[in-house]
Amino acid sequence: MRSLRPVSRVGTPLMTVTAAVAAVAVTAAGLAAAPAVAAPAAATAPQLGDSCTAADLGTRHPYIKGTEVSPTITHFKGWYVTEGATGTQNVTTTTQTTITVSVGLTGNVQGDFSAETLGKVAASLGLSVQVTYSSTSSESNSFTWNFSQPGYYGVYKGTKKVTGTYGSLNCNRVQQGDGSWALKWIEGPGNGSFTTYTTLEEGAVRCQDKVPAGSIMAKAQTLLDCGSPGAEAGHPAGAVAPTAEQQGDRPAQAPAPADGTAAGQPRAAGRSASAALTCEAGAYKIAVPGTPLSWGAPLLAADGVRLRPSSIFSAHLDNWRLCNVTERNGVLEASLWNWSNGGCATIASPDAATERAVLKTVPCAEDDLQRFYVYRDVPGSPKIGVQDKYTGSMMGHDRYADGEFLRQYSTGRQDGSGTYSLIGV
Repeated sequence: MRSLRPVSRVGTPLMTVTAAVAAVAVTAAGLAAAPAVAAPAAATAPQLGDSCTAADLGTRHPYIKGTEVSPTITHFKGWYVTEGATGTQNVTTTTQTTITVSVGLTGNVQGDFSAETLGKVAASLGLSVQVTYSSTSSESNSFTWNFSQPGYYGVYKGTKKVTGTYGSLNCNRVQQGDGSWALKWIEGPGNGSFTTYTTLEEGAVRCQDKVPAGSIMAKAQTLLDCGSPGAEAGHPAGAVAPTAEQQGDRPAQAPAPADGTAAGQPRAAGRSASAALTCEAGAYKIAVPGTPLSWGAPLLAADGVRLRPSSIFSAHLDNWRLCNVTERNGVLEASLWNWSNGGCATIASPDAATERAVLKTVPCAEDDLQRFYVYRDVPGSPKIGVQDKYTGSMMGHDRYADGEFLRQYSTGRQDGSGTYSLIGV
């Protein structure tokens, strides 16, 4: 094998509406299990360029690259109240926009990394945001309101939609200006986008109401098309037909793909044929530092990679080769081929989004689920961290024990049990 040379690198409350706008923040119906997270008093997470230790090689953290907050109306209905029609009325709104919490391309929120990402969004903006996989209702909502004054109202439910992009912080060796080496938090391969929203708010607003610029109420007021002949004309009490602007503001919801894959999610390649690999000559044990247990490939296809003692009876199941190796910004990318069973390490496709999914071996193929990033300690140390390219999760184990499975963890094992030693054999 070539030398691994260092390279740097809502409910329905009864509400009285007066000439001044009234609105209340409430929990959306059906979202009682969607907790929000507020910004912590102080940020303790690592920052890009901070120092890290060898125990961090098997961990990762998100960092927020950019955010955008925009008021969004999820449900709306134009409603006209005449002099004789004030008082309690039932208003059925129609869906304007559906907002779903998502992190990355999988279209859902799973694992510690997603929760940490949204926690950092909350911290960076000073807002409470939803942190579980949930959606504002896509169904019509019925509200009971007490209108005390006549006028043309926009009855709405809305939220602040929070979108942005994130990157991944990984620990890796970096060469200093004086030629020495140090471990630093670097921007690891891969990034993604997120969408979440703040607490839902419902209310009613009229054209003549003075509302804060950029608020959810102001967004609802724009849908009233104030100043138009239609808005100023007399109407019978009750619902008003939606204007072109109200209809035009409703984006088409993207249909779910027939195969269940989230829109935009890259698909792992099929495994119908074995891929020809170019492997380095040397073989390695991937061992728990300073112990006799190392990664052992399974004899049976249904089994997974486990921690096993290395001995003359290991039959090369503990020997791995790095194949189709590339290097970018000091981070290796390789397929991990097992000398004994001839398979490549992988996270099975059905388990790709599953926290703590077991590492397995399968026939080698051109498949990002079988590609791994290797983060290395400073020269002279064999310690590494291993990350699946497709899922972004770090490899680790729950406890140190013979027969313990190797698993994926979205943020890695924060106790250091995801750091291994790459030992030539």
